[in-house]
Amino acid sequence: MQVVDRRKALSIPPIWRLAFRPFFLAGSVYALLVVPLWVAAWTGLWPGFQPTGGWLAWHRHEMLFGFAMAIVAGFLLTAVQTWTGQVAPSGKPLMGLAVVWLAARLGWLFGLPLALLIPLDLAFLAVVALLMGRMLWAVRQKRNYPVLAVLSLMIAADAIVMSGLLLGDDGLQRQGVLAGLWLIAALMGLIGGRVIPFFTQRGLGWVEAIKPWVWLDIALLAGSLLIAALHAVGLALLPQPLVGVLFLLLGLGHLLRLARWYDKGIWRVPLLWSLHVSVLWLAVACLGLALWHFGVLAQSSPALHALTVGAMSGLILAMIARVTLGHTGRPLQVPAGMVPGFVLFNLGTAARVFIAAQWPVAGLWLAAICWSLAFLLYALRYAPMLLSARVDGHPG
Repeated sequence: MQVVDRRKALSIPPIWRLAFRPFFLAGSVYALLVVPLWVAAWTGLWPGFQPTGGWLAWHRHEMLFGFAMAIVAGFLLTAVQTWTGQVAPSGKPLMGLAVVWLAARLGWLFGLPLALLIPLDLAFLAVVALLMGRMLWAVRQKRNYPVLAVLSLMIAADAIVMSGLLLGDDGLQRQGVLAGLWLIAALMGLIGGRVIPFFTQRGLGWVEAIKPWVWLDIALLAGSLLIAALHAVGLALLPQPLVGVLFLLLGLGHLLRLARWYDKGIWRVPLLWSLHVSVLWLAVACLGLALWHFGVLAQSSPALHALTVGAMSGLILAMIARVTLGHTGRPLQVPAGMVPGFVLFNLGTAARVFIAAQWPVAGLWLAAICWSLAFLLYALRYAPMLLSARVDGHPG
């Protein structure tokens, strides 16, 4: 509020005033559409139509670099204004960034030639990193350089996927996607480690904050980055006992940190328990992958979906539900329908992780329906907030 020209800011249509507005809305609508589209394609309901690289390549890439990175971009390009006191992108520059994101999504789905699709897709993340880096550098805010570093590594992971797409190498595409997933896990640990204990303190009215164990935060960040690197070079695609040990330690570390944050009072506050449950799914993913690397589990897919659906997307849904309220000047009380949305989302995650392994078609459709209903509830309840000015009359 103190760093922007109030008159200029208020002249911009509300949807283009800060990055969280278009990207939270577009990301949630995209999410509720693409998952049932993928399940329909997987079950043979879309014969004859293929997106760029085929349905599996499209699904893997778009859930991470399309959906998740839209939300990450909206969050970071909003938060960096608070972090630095610099003016964040708004108006026409923000509109241009959103157009690049949308063009890449449509290009993937409808078969844009790779000569156009690849630079278009990479440009979105590159511009986000450039904008954020410029704002951090302007005030030399070293505390958030690690966030920028992870974001920059996501560009490298996307480039690996694109290289695999260009060469027709499915293994290379998997390396890039899995590396990107664990970079997101690193970002979740980094940002979540800051905001979840703070939100818990504020939500429960604690006088004292939960003091972080810096060594644990560093270990979790380093562990996730190491796993991302191992996937990037193809050393973790097949079961490896030593990699299993790393996953086991990472899972136990997340459980330890979650236990330090826990208070039974969170179950009275949906905006809190939804965050905590997403971290629990992250621990489940790590422990499940440890068991797969040890040869106990036959498939890695259920554990990977505990990461992609329960942890990554669960944290996204919980965060956008809270951040939208705060940044539109509203009390931190979820609107009607969002609590069932959180419940549906986690039921869908359980269906994808536990039921789909035994009954694939029924489990996937149940998961897809719950997922889409959860994001539909968010879109219906929060779109009016994202499309209208702050209720307190301030810019943003």
